[in-house]
Order: sequence, then structure tokens, then C-alpha cells
Amino acid sequence: MGCTQNCNLNQTCLRLVPIFEGISSDDVTTLQAVTKSQSYKKGDIIFREGERSESLFIIQKGLIKLSKVSVDGKEQIIRLLFQGDFFGQFALLQNESHYANAEVLEETIVCTIAKKTFLSTLEKSPSMALRFINDLNNRLYHADEWMSLLSLMDVEQRLARILLLFLNKLENTNGYFTLPISKRDLASLIGTTPETLSRKLVFFVTQDIIQLKHRREIQVVDYNKLTFIAGL
Repeated sequence: MGCTQNCNLNQTCLRLVPIFEGISSDDVTTLQAVTKSQSYKKGDIIFREGERSESLFIIQKGLIKLSKVSVDGKEQIIRLLFQGDFFGQFALLQNESHYANAEVLEETIVCTIAKKTFLSTLEKSPSMALRFINDLNNRLYHADEWMSLLSLMDVEQRLARILLLFLNKLENTNGYFTLPISKRDLASLIGTTPETLSRKLVFFVTQDIIQLKHRREIQVVDYNKLTFIAGL
């Protein structure tokens, strides 16, 4: 892990998160004073299931996965978190332990805001509190939507949706990006087997929708076809 430091206002992750838009300069100053950044390497664990924390976490740069591990050691990815996403809010708000593990997938910078200051700022800023509630509501909606996708959509549709998510969230050049997780993890994320995933990726290649450059490198060559398959 790298050193911990105060976030500079021009670099702070506060500006990356919509819930902080429009708050007063005094609140910005207050939050900034207790906002610290920490750099992590791939494979680092920010927190584990069952641990407690007194902070809200924000990704300033990088990629994190939230996952749970079963008693027999099988991992299930719950969600991928990208730049600007915040997490840890349930343990923060409900004074409970984290329900999942948070693992770094690439070089990442995470900012933390102390619980006491964050909650007091929410109390003083109704508009910020409303945006926070709306964001939590959107997360619940998308979680419900993803559960319905797993049960109602076929594998091709689910794969198309996740590829579009990566294309939108990850840095790409001409539709080219690197899968942030292994193909085995990707199969688990969309609710299929690695063998079926491989067949569907090859099918997308034969339909001139994507190109597989290397083991985990993909280029979307027909965005419209991929969007059509995704049902968007």
C-alpha cells in the first residue's frame, strides 16, 4: 500500500461522486479536511466480510470487486466498482459489519471520509441527503434488475450487457479494452459456466461483433449489434 495523504481539492474524489454536487463551500472544506486517500496494489484487500469500519469509501481511480466466499471456498462476485463509485455505506449507516470482501483488481486509489463528518454533513444538507438516498435507491433498482436478467435473459444477452458495461466504464481505444476479471469470474458474474462463456465469445466473433485480441483483450467492432443483443 502507498502512503496516506489529504486529497487536494483539485484532485479530490469528492467531485467524482454526484451526491456531493452543489454542496456549500463550507461543507466541501469540512469534508475535504477529513478525506484521505490511500493507494492500493492489485490483490490488496480493503476490507473483509465481517469487519467493521467508520468510513465511506470512494474510488478515485481504479477497480474493485465486492465478493462473498461460501463455506466451501467458492467465490461469488457481487459487484464491480469503478471510478467515482462509493461503497461501505451499509456498514457505515447501520453500524454493522461489511457483508462482503472488497478486493483491488488493479492499481487503485481509494478516498475515505470519516463517518461522523459525513453524517453531520448529510444532516446539514437536505439536497445532498436526497441525492444520497436516490443513489442508494438506484443501486437497489439495478440489483433487482440484474437478478431479473440472470433469470429471464439468456447467456448471450447477459454477456452483451456486461461487455457494454466494461466498454462504458473502462478506458478503451476504438472499442478495445482488457477484461478486468478472469473469464472464470466473468462466467460466475453472468451466471454461466466458463465453457459456455467461451462458446458465446467465439459466437460473437463469428458474427463480427467483437474481436478477441489476446487472452483477455476484447475489441467491440459492432456496437449496434451488441446493443441489439443486449436488448437496449
